[in-house]
Amino acid sequence: MAKAIRRVAVLGSGVMGSGIAAHMANAGLEVLLLDIVPKDTPKDAPKAKRDAIPAGALAATLKTRPAAFFHPSSAKLVSVGNLEDDLEKAGQCDLIVEAIIERLDIKRALFERLEKVVQPHTIVASNTSGLRIHDMVEGRSQQFKKNFLVMHFFNPVRYMKLLELVAGPETDPASMERIARFGRDKLGKGIVVGKDTPNFVGNRIGVHSMMTTIHLMLEEGLKPEDVDNITGSPMGHPRSASFGTADLVGLDTFVHVADNCFKALPEDEERKVFEVPGFIRQMVEKKLLGNKTKAGFYRRGKSKAESEAIDPATIEYRPKDGDEEIAKATKKIAKIEDPKERVRALVADQGKAGAFAWKVLARALAYSARRIGEITDDVVAIDDSMRWGYNWELGPFETWDALGFVETTDRMVKDGVALPKSILDMKAKGAKGFYREDGAVWDLAKGAYVARAKDPREVTLPQLRKGSAPVLQNAGAEAWDLGDGVLGVTFKTKANSIDPDVISMLHEASAKAEDSFRAMVIVNQGEHFCVGANLFGVVMAAQQGAWDQLRTMVKGYQQATQRMKYAAVPVVAAPYGMTLGGGLELCFGCDAVQAAAETYSGLVEVGVGLLPGGAGNLNMLWRALEGLVQGANVDTYAIVTQVFKNIALASVATSAVEAQQFGYFRKTDGVSFDRARQLHEAKQRAIGLAESGYHAPTPRAYVLPGENGIATLRMMVDTLVAGGHASEHDAKIATKVAEVLCGGAAGHTHEVTEQEILDLECEAFLSLCGEPKSQERMQYMLMNNKPLRN
Repeated sequence: MAKAIRRVAVLGSGVMGSGIAAHMANAGLEVLLLDIVPKDTPKDAPKAKRDAIPAGALAATLKTRPAAFFHPSSAKLVSVGNLEDDLEKAGQCDLIVEAIIERLDIKRALFERLEKVVQPHTIVASNTSGLRIHDMVEGRSQQFKKNFLVMHFFNPVRYMKLLELVAGPETDPASMERIARFGRDKLGKGIVVGKDTPNFVGNRIGVHSMMTTIHLMLEEGLKPEDVDNITGSPMGHPRSASFGTADLVGLDTFVHVADNCFKALPEDEERKVFEVPGFIRQMVEKKLLGNKTKAGFYRRGKSKAESEAIDPATIEYRPKDGDEEIAKATKKIAKIEDPKERVRALVADQGKAGAFAWKVLARALAYSARRIGEITDDVVAIDDSMRWGYNWELGPFETWDALGFVETTDRMVKDGVALPKSILDMKAKGAKGFYREDGAVWDLAKGAYVARAKDPREVTLPQLRKGSAPVLQNAGAEAWDLGDGVLGVTFKTKANSIDPDVISMLHEASAKAEDSFRAMVIVNQGEHFCVGANLFGVVMAAQQGAWDQLRTMVKGYQQATQRMKYAAVPVVAAPYGMTLGGGLELCFGCDAVQAAAETYSGLVEVGVGLLPGGAGNLNMLWRALEGLVQGANVDTYAIVTQVFKNIALASVATSAVEAQQFGYFRKTDGVSFDRARQLHEAKQRAIGLAESGYHAPTPRAYVLPGENGIATLRMMVDTLVAGGHASEHDAKIATKVAEVLCGGAAGHTHEVTEQEILDLECEAFLSLCGEPKSQERMQYMLMNNKPLRN
C-alpha cells in the first residue's frame, strides 16, 4: 500500500502556487509554502523578513474573491518559509508541487537542489503548462525521475475540477496511480491523463478554439459582442463566452499560452491559428489586460447600458452595439434548457449566427479528432478536459454526437474540413456516435467501441433509480426507489423551489419511507439544490389577503420539516449550489447532510421582507443549543444573538465548510469535494445511519432570553438604524426575528417548546406578509432578481 499523502510542500507562492496551497489546506493537509527570499535581504535578517514573499501571498490569498479557502481557518494549516533556508523541510513532505516561474534553467536548478533532500517516497510534481518533462529532469537521478510527473491545475484551483497528470518516460506507474487517487479522492479533482506535449490537453484544445474564433471574427467582420452572443450559452459554453473569458483569464496570460503553442508546435497543421493577431498584442502593450486592469475586450461602465467593447481596428472603446439579427437569434436559443438541443438549434440557424457557429465548431471538432494519439489516446479525456477545465457543457465529441455524428461528418467532408482517417473509418463501420447509451465509447485507435472506465461512485439520479416509475409523484416532486432500501425525493419545480406540491410530497415520502424503506435522501437535480419558497405564490396570496391559505402553507412546511426530523428512519439531504431560505430549512429537518463543497447557504428571507417560515428559526437555534451539557448554567442570550445576526443580516456561507462554521450544517455532516460523487456519498451516509442503530431524536425545550433579550437585540438594531446602516423596515423585521428567537416576551420564565417557537414564527411570518413594504420587497425581487432596501 502506497504511503498516504499527509504533508505537501508548494514551491512558488504566485497566483497558482497560493491557490494550490489553499486547496490542499481545504482538504485538511498540512502545507508548507515556500518562495524566494526578497532581493538584497541579508542571511542574518529576521526569519519573518526572509519569508516575506510567501507570507504576503498567503495574506493576499485570504482576501481573494472568489475565496480560495473554504473558510479562513483552513489557512492555519499553511506555514511559510523560503527556498534558501527551508528546502530540507520540503524534502520531508510526501508531495512537492513546483509552481515557480516558467523558465527551464530555473526549474532545473531547483530540481537539482531538491534531489539532495527528498525522501525515496516523495513525489515531485511540476505545475508547468508548457515545458517538457524530459527537459526539466535532465541530469537527475533515476530515483528522482521515477517519482517525477506533471500535476497541472487550472485556475482558480478551488473551483476548477480539472487536474491534468502527465508522466515522463521514466515515471513509475505506481507514482502516477498514487497521485491520481490522491487528486480524485482527497482533492475532488477530475483526472485527465495527457501526453508530454505543449499545453497538454485542455489548453491545447481550448486555446485553438479561442484563436480560431478570433481569426474568424476578423475574417467575417463581426464584433466581439457578436461573437460572444454566439459562443456563450448557445454553444454550450460559459456565459462569459470567448472574449469575456479572455478578460477573466487575462490577456497577458492568454497571449503567453498561445505564443507557447506557436513556438512549440512547428509541425502542427494549424500552427498559424495560434499566431496572436496584432490588435491583441497592442492591447497587451497598452495594459488592456481584462478584468485585472478593468479594461480588456470590454470595459464596464457604471451601468450595463454604459458598457463598452474594443474596436479591433482602432484599439479604441465604443458603446456595445452588436448585430441585432445575431442578438435576437442567440437570445432565443440561449433559453433552451438542454445544451444538446441548444447547440443543434444554433447550428440549424439560417442566419449569421448559425453560419459563424458552424465554421467555429467544424474546425474545433476536426482539430480535436486530429489530436487523438498525439495529446491523449482517449476522446473522453478531451471531453472531460473541456467540461472540467473550460466549463463547457459539452466536450467536442459530445457536441459532435449532439449535432449528429453522421450528418456532421458528411457536412465537414462537403465543406472541405480536414478529418483524420480514423473518423472516416468510424463512419464507414456504421458508428452512429462516439458514445453509446450502454456506456461504451468509440476508440479511434482501435476502430471499435470499448467499455468506458467509470468510477462506480460517480452515479447520477437517473442511473440509480429502480423501476420504470416513481414510487410517489405529483406535479412538483417525485420519490424513487434508489435501491438498498433508500427512498430518494427530488423536486421538479423551477429552480427546485418549494411549493404546496413539494410540501405535500415531503409528508407523503416520509410516511412511505417509514413503511417500506430504511432511509430517505433528498437529492435534487439542476443548477441549484433549492432557492427557497415560491415567492410568487406568497406575494400573490398576501396581496389578495388570503391569510388562511398562507397560514396553511407555512404550517404545512413547518410540519413537513419537523416530520422528517422525527421520522422513524434517517433522512439525509444532499445540498449543492444555492441552498437558500426554505432550501436550508429543508436541510435543518434532516438527520444529516452530505453537502457539495460548493454549497452557498443561508436564511435570506429578510431580503424579501420576511423571516424564515419553515421552522428555520427553531431549528437553527436548536442546533446551536444542542451541544450544551445538561445542567450547565449557560446564559443562552449569547447563542441567541449569534443566530439572530445570521438571520437578520441574511449571512450566506460560501462553502459547505463555512456553513459548518456558521452552524447551518453540523460539524459531523459530510462534505463532497466532487459533486459527481455526492449522490453516492449521500446514499451511503443514509445507509450508514440506518445500519448503526438509528433512532429518531427526542424533542427538546430550552429557557430562552425572553423580553430582556428582545429589548437588548432591539437596541442593537436601533443603533444600526441611527447610523444609517438599516432602515426602519429592516428594524421591524429584525424585531420579529428577535421575538421568535427569544421565545416571546415570556421565554425566560419556562422551558420553551418547539411548538411555541413554531407558533411565534408562523404569526411573525404572516404579519410581515401583510406589510406593504414587505410586499414591495417581494415584488422587486421577482422583477429584478435582487433585494430592495426600503
